[in-house]
Amino acid sequence: MTDTRHSLTEEFEARQQAWYKSVAGVFARVQKKDIADVPLDSWRKLIKTTYEGIDVNPLYTRADELEQDPIPGVFPFRRGAKGVGHQHQGWGVTESFDAKSSNAELMHALNNGTTHVVVKGEADLAALLKGVLFQYAPVRLEAGLALVSQAEALFALVDAEDADPALIELGASPLTSQVDGSDSVDLETAVSLAKTCAARVRTRAILVDSAAFSNQGATDAEEIGLALATGADYLRALTDAGLSVEQALDQLAFRFAVSDDQFAQLSKLRAARQLWARVAEIVGAPDHGSCPQHAQTAPVMFSQRDPWVNMLRCTVAAFAGGVGGATDVEVLPFDWAIPGGLPNTSRTFARRIARNTNLLLLEESHLGHVVDPAGGSYFVEAFTTELADKAWAVFSTIEKEGGFRAAVASGSVKALLDASHELTRADIARRIKKVTAINEFPNLLEAPLASELRVEPHGVRRWAAEFEALRNRSDAFLESHGKRPQVALIPLGPLAKHNIRTGFATNLLASGGIEAVNPGQVVPGTQEFAKAAKASSIVVICGTDQEYEESGAEALTALREAGVETVLLAGAAGSGVDADGYLNLKIDAADTLAQLLEKLGA
Repeated sequence: MTDTRHSLTEEFEARQQAWYKSVAGVFARVQKKDIADVPLDSWRKLIKTTYEGIDVNPLYTRADELEQDPIPGVFPFRRGAKGVGHQHQGWGVTESFDAKSSNAELMHALNNGTTHVVVKGEADLAALLKGVLFQYAPVRLEAGLALVSQAEALFALVDAEDADPALIELGASPLTSQVDGSDSVDLETAVSLAKTCAARVRTRAILVDSAAFSNQGATDAEEIGLALATGADYLRALTDAGLSVEQALDQLAFRFAVSDDQFAQLSKLRAARQLWARVAEIVGAPDHGSCPQHAQTAPVMFSQRDPWVNMLRCTVAAFAGGVGGATDVEVLPFDWAIPGGLPNTSRTFARRIARNTNLLLLEESHLGHVVDPAGGSYFVEAFTTELADKAWAVFSTIEKEGGFRAAVASGSVKALLDASHELTRADIARRIKKVTAINEFPNLLEAPLASELRVEPHGVRRWAAEFEALRNRSDAFLESHGKRPQVALIPLGPLAKHNIRTGFATNLLASGGIEAVNPGQVVPGTQEFAKAAKASSIVVICGTDQEYEESGAEALTALREAGVETVLLAGAAGSGVDADGYLNLKIDAADTLAQLLEKLGA
């Protein structure tokens, strides 16, 4: 029998070299060079580096292949907690309710696709959960300071049903509440509840709410690492209180935030399961290393402006959560970031869209019928491994400091989250990280939110917050002046030449709530030019670099003579136009727009 592996390897190498040459050829055309002058490793310029320092290559091949992981349902559960042939494949559809929700709303949700119920705050559980079959519908509480009484009420309802529950979770989160400021019972009470739950069937007391870390700016590796550290501290507290290691592990559940970065997020969930299983192995109970892993569409990515775009973000996030192997996925309503929801929008509609996002992925896209859809992907497997290494390093650092509680007390957790948040904020401010409808493609014609709705959700550092604060200033200006703050454009040259930069300037200004007044091509010395110069105290010259060389200096002189206070140039310095500022891809857009609003009186 002939061994073909050598010939396959030669064929693979030949194809890989051909790809290198093809990429070099593209760079040669763009740079207008001879391909012989472009190195074959030019493809490395396409590498993107994550906030964790992980390099993401433009192409992954079998050269990146890793050793095959165990099948789903087998330690270390990287490929999923459910085994092949499990009765219920796919993931659960989670929906939250509170004291304002009715039993009819909850039962309607259960009859139309919702499978997991979360009850927030203090509610009349007997009335709200009337008719719920606990052996089929997992129920989780997020009751804050009212948890003890709510837990007692829930236990009474479960005990009245002559069947073991599918899963009951009390959701106590005393450690992560120290990070995001959410209400929670203290650790002593949580441990006491865990001891009670340990004597019950399929009942867990504690939630490691790592979404709290995401909400404060954690990177994916930090979210996992801090979750591991939190879980380890809970294990210490539970075993110190007399629970066995196995009992302690069985009292924990995790919740992770999933954003619209689909590959990173599904890799995050896979890495988190693998690493927690490793923790369970270290403490001597690997068979108890799998626990519920809840996913929630990340609050940080929600915008208040043009909230309809949140539907798209949530679809990608739900895909990542489900494909990543989460036990269940909660898609928050698209207008979650607006207090009370988007005005004139039905709450029933918002809930139905959120629920159906999950159902379309599960049923119509058939993702719920596939075991570990991402398994075997060269990129996903490689990225998961690298992310796990980075997350374990975060966990190890926290452990060396004495554990999660010690790290919180010393301020190192806050410092870590503050630093990561600032990196993300700076990238959004510079429009390196794109947030659709916020720092890219804003809609100035959108009806302004009422002033009482322009508030930030508690405990969340949203990506859109800084730009939306600028838009809030614009809305306030509109309410008092009848128009938005305006900046005049001075387009030089014909449309075909100035259109790129007038479009860029218009989009940039709009992201800060500033309306660009575009008169079309104007020529220095004409009445049209003089009229355009008087349209605003701030103007932006727009054109090609060639046009700047030919007429830019003349235009600047004319604008100075017309008394324009601030002259900006769409482009970079060094084009022969000594403007007061420059609008380009390298500026801190948020800071520049804030200064412009200040000058315009907004």
